[in-house]
Amino acid sequence: MIEKTITPTHGDDISGIFGNRDENVLVIEDAFSVRISLRNDEISITGDDEDRTVKAESVLRRMLELSSEGELITKQMTAYLCDLAQEGGIAQVKQYTQDAIIITARGKQLKAKTNGQKKYVQAIENSTVTFGIGPAGTGKTYLAVAMAVKAFKNHEVSRIILTRPAVEAGEKLGFLPGDLQNKVDPYLRPLYDALYDIMGMESYSKNFEKGAIEVAPLAYMRGRTLDDSFIILDEAQNTTQEQLKMFLTRIGYGSKAVVTGDVTQIDLPKDKKSGLKSAHRILQGIDGIEFVNLTEKDVVRHELVQRIIKAYEVYENGKGKSKRGE
Repeated sequence: MIEKTITPTHGDDISGIFGNRDENVLVIEDAFSVRISLRNDEISITGDDEDRTVKAESVLRRMLELSSEGELITKQMTAYLCDLAQEGGIAQVKQYTQDAIIITARGKQLKAKTNGQKKYVQAIENSTVTFGIGPAGTGKTYLAVAMAVKAFKNHEVSRIILTRPAVEAGEKLGFLPGDLQNKVDPYLRPLYDALYDIMGMESYSKNFEKGAIEVAPLAYMRGRTLDDSFIILDEAQNTTQEQLKMFLTRIGYGSKAVVTGDVTQIDLPKDKKSGLKSAHRILQGIDGIEFVNLTEKDVVRHELVQRIIKAYEVYENGKGKSKRGE
């Protein structure tokens, strides 16, 4: 039997890392086949395998460090740390959790929460055009908006432009009530929400009135040259090849663009090819353009979202291989 002991320092919140009804501890025990207990203010880890016991210890130590920095240790984060420990990447966690991207309007530090998100943020910092491709809940849009607000506040750009294709998925625009702005606003709502959360309503409204922030459907971009701007194209899987080419050729001097999308959520008619899929093939290797692929491991919503994405992935892969169809 192998036993490791961790002696928390003064001020460490042990109950905080154990989780509600020890749910975080149960995740670690299940991942590494160990037993974790608290004895005389020390955390004891016992197991039959040296490697697994050491990895479980590394996860607990990293959780204590993150907790001392004010991070909320959730069951989902614990599972992610266990995955990293299995892959030998647990030491990388410290690197990205130390750097706050921006302080939100509510005073919250916004940080990358996974290695994939950190690569995404670094790509946005270092490239003129960044493609963030991945499933729902990986922070593609939210982090892009955070980076846009950061660049705007640092006077690196003078405008933030957010756009989405208004794809008619389910309801026809013509049958929705209101004028054109009312019709397209539902498509743009996630972008508004991210801006409100990060900037605050007052700051957003003031900059919107000055024309420093623009939220508009993709069709409004045609014929323009966008200088000194941070431009985000969201839901790019629903652009055609021609639309995405049009968007990318709007980029002017001093501008930066982020294109986000999920190639598993294409709402285009069957006779239309996704511009995002085409771009991934056409633009690979061009200097100044970087592609970042996020996975279900980068999902930062409810842990159930990870399981849903994985289940659909397994189903779609099996469906493609099966000769019997559904």
